[in-house]
Amino acid sequence: MTATTATTPAGTAKGGGRNLLDLALRSALLIGLILMVVFFTAQSDLFLTTGNIKNIALSSAVLLIVAVPQALLVIMGYVDLSVGSAVGLAGVITGLLIVDQHWSWGAAVLAGLAVGTLGGLVNGVLVAYTKLSPIIVTLGTLQLYRGITQFLRDDPPSDFGQGMALLGRGLYLGVPVPVWIAVLVFALGALFLYGTASGRHVYAIGVNTEAAYLSGVATKRLPLVLYGVIGLAAGLGGVLYAARLDSAPPGTLGVGFELEVLTAVLLGGVAFSGGRGTMFGVLLGVIFLGVLRNGMTLMNVPYFAQAMATGAALVIAAGLDELGRRAGMVRRVIRRT
Repeated sequence: MTATTATTPAGTAKGGGRNLLDLALRSALLIGLILMVVFFTAQSDLFLTTGNIKNIALSSAVLLIVAVPQALLVIMGYVDLSVGSAVGLAGVITGLLIVDQHWSWGAAVLAGLAVGTLGGLVNGVLVAYTKLSPIIVTLGTLQLYRGITQFLRDDPPSDFGQGMALLGRGLYLGVPVPVWIAVLVFALGALFLYGTASGRHVYAIGVNTEAAYLSGVATKRLPLVLYGVIGLAAGLGGVLYAARLDSAPPGTLGVGFELEVLTAVLLGGVAFSGGRGTMFGVLLGVIFLGVLRNGMTLMNVPYFAQAMATGAALVIAAGLDELGRRAGMVRRVIRRT
């Protein structure tokens, strides 16, 4: 790939977003989602009720909020595995500031967002500017942030007041507030990816970092910014979880969340090797996991079985990613011949 073609890779909205492979992957996921909805509807009269649909949307809101910037990172060839711990740290700090320090809920929320953003920027500096492995760095900060969270307090802060209750459980036009926030984040992510030069640069870096650099793309600054953004999203997720639960348990808040986010992103057709993926696919992946989790809960499926199903979804997602990678290799060989 030349420097000229690096800024318009095959994964952009004008190119690979419409190719047959991406269409096939999204179609398979959509068909699977439809079949799952039909199955759960037959198993439970409560599944397709308005109240349960709101529950699915509410339970999936934070997942979508964090999955959007995670998808941007993965398309660019990076990943953040510390988001679950960042969610827990931001949520606990927000709760502690309200309960122990008697901060207003608005100031505490801003502090939680700042904590998440700072954690993301730490990852970004270590990955983008020191060239350390993003997997190793973010696995390390996953443990670091979780340790800090549990050091701050053993018992969960709770009873955050009316302001947090409105943020986590309030309704606007009959729709939960976190869902509106998730819709806004998704719209901003799609606008960034498809409507800005930086969005095209995300694909370019994922396809070929060296060629992107030679084309004038900010191959260090853009990853740093996106790590900060995913930290901000994780901080927001922690705040929303704490507001919804009216509690922030240090030992469990956000635990395993990073795998849910990665599963949704990969299920949505984002290539773990970078260079391919769409926001619509990520949305489908989030909805798929939300429906799966909700349906199994209505059927009284034990938690361990739900964890097994989520793990199986991650394996399937990894398989689809590998299928996409091999198909891409075949296409390149055909073009060369």
